[in-house]
Amino acid sequence: MDRVLPQPTPETQHFWDGCKAGELRLQRCTVCAKSYFPPRPFCPACGSRDVEVYAASGRASLYSYVINHRPRPDMGKEPHSIAVVELAEGPRMMTNIVGCPQTPEALVLDMTVVVTFETFGEIALPLFKPAEG
Repeated sequence: MDRVLPQPTPETQHFWDGCKAGELRLQRCTVCAKSYFPPRPFCPACGSRDVEVYAASGRASLYSYVINHRPRPDMGKEPHSIAVVELAEGPRMMTNIVGCPQTPEALVLDMTVVVTFETFGEIALPLFKPAEG
């Protein structure tokens, strides 16, 4: 079974195009300067439709997670994390943490993580791994 993948929409296409290009893209309101995620055509803080797309730093901190021990045909038999990271720019996003053991000892809250992309057919998913150093 293949991994269940998101379907881009006109409102989210810029985000998925960025992921495919190896760039995490966010939106920012040009009126109140708030960055936000997920993509939408208006600012969730002030309602303005005057928004811009920009490349985020790709740095974040681990905000919360659970370790799923139930095997899934599309994710393999090993445990995997389902995490929320807080991006350096402010917004939070749900993702998976990769590149480290999927244990509480390795997944330390507030640890610095960086974005990495894994391609599945036409979609590249933003995943996060522990920052080096």
